[in-house]
Amino acid sequence: MWRCPLGLLLLLSLAGHVALGAKQGRVRQDLCCRGRADDCALPYLGAICYCDLFCNRTVSDCCPDFWDFCLGVPPPFPPIQGCMHGGRIYPVLGTYWDNCNRCTCQENRQWQCDQEPCLVDPDMIKAINQGNYGWQAGNHSAFWGMTLDEGIRYRLGTIRPSSLVMNMHEIYTVLNPGEVLPTAFEASEKWPNLIHEPLDQGNCAGSWAFSTAAVASDRVSIHSLGHMTPVLSPQNLLSCDTHQQQGCRGGRLDGAWWFLRRRGVVSDHCYPFSGRERDEAGPAPPCMMHSRAMGRGKRQATARCPNSHVNNNDIYQVTPVYRLGSNDKEIMKELMENGPVQALMEVHEDFFLYKGGIYSHTPVSLGRPERYRRHGTHSVKITGWGEETLPDGRTLKYWTAANSWGPAWGERGHFRIVRGVNECDIESFVLGVWGRVGMEDMGHH
Repeated sequence: MWRCPLGLLLLLSLAGHVALGAKQGRVRQDLCCRGRADDCALPYLGAICYCDLFCNRTVSDCCPDFWDFCLGVPPPFPPIQGCMHGGRIYPVLGTYWDNCNRCTCQENRQWQCDQEPCLVDPDMIKAINQGNYGWQAGNHSAFWGMTLDEGIRYRLGTIRPSSLVMNMHEIYTVLNPGEVLPTAFEASEKWPNLIHEPLDQGNCAGSWAFSTAAVASDRVSIHSLGHMTPVLSPQNLLSCDTHQQQGCRGGRLDGAWWFLRRRGVVSDHCYPFSGRERDEAGPAPPCMMHSRAMGRGKRQATARCPNSHVNNNDIYQVTPVYRLGSNDKEIMKELMENGPVQALMEVHEDFFLYKGGIYSHTPVSLGRPERYRRHGTHSVKITGWGEETLPDGRTLKYWTAANSWGPAWGERGHFRIVRGVNECDIESFVLGVWGRVGMEDMGHH
């Protein structure tokens, strides 16, 4: 027995056009429309409709294209009101999402779609991959469905330092006469097991806390010679460093380092990331981990870990943060001697699409309206450098850096970016710090 909306069945039986017995044999090929290979029937709007020569009725379970396709005449009654998309009819005012844009079926049966630039832009991906830019673009699925505006608002989150902080004294590292730096260096090769993998800030505009915690984790591990290897807690900074900071709505690097020096933070195991989603109403999560002074500049936690499975609530601290000169040789020497450094960078619309290679900002959005060109300030951890000869013979010098968009983005959560020309401001504000490590810390793990 074939299926059909009930109302149609009633009308059909009333119309008494055809005995149901004859209907069973409807699928005889000679009655099918020419050129169809679907046994005269196909599912349509949740029922089976027919495409054979019995179809020529005014009340119909026929396929919507029966009259045009089989008989070459317009249908004798108006088709279902709505708009077609992907083989489905949507009623008037029905909607579907196309990436980050909502499309609505208008009364004139035309789709009307929002025109927001999307964070994942297939046209831009194609243009980058067809150009000779030295890197490849792709769709990072966590970004699908977000607008470019949301990407800038929720995935970055470092406030540009004030001019006072930007004018902070730079510490100049002097290269000895005749000192030659290697052409390639990677922190994780010099300090195996002490360089931590990138975390994922999700839709929390908290790169100020993530990059600070990431650099401090590596530096504490290196400077304690591996006796302490904490992954420090970005959440501790997001929730507790509230002086002129805005948690998942952005913050300042100088404030984050001040907090790490004066108050200290616990490990990420002890105080895990709670991942505030974008647009979430209500207050930010309260601070769960305070610390108090215990003499000699050291501090201890005043509470148990918010993660009840972990007992180790040690507080980790750093010495005062210092700024490096923006000459790439000085940054390289510091990195090689003391560990990864923190860098501010300007993130443009194409950086979200980075999949691999040596990044530099491309001109592919220049021909498009202003709203397709957006940028915001971000902070990352530089972990090494190298150089690569491109197929056309050019040599590109690059930094390697860890982002905080999880391990699925870029090159396992890392990226390479052109070095020595202040690409995206990456060399304009670079910070280093020492883990605060006493003799007693060297004794226990």
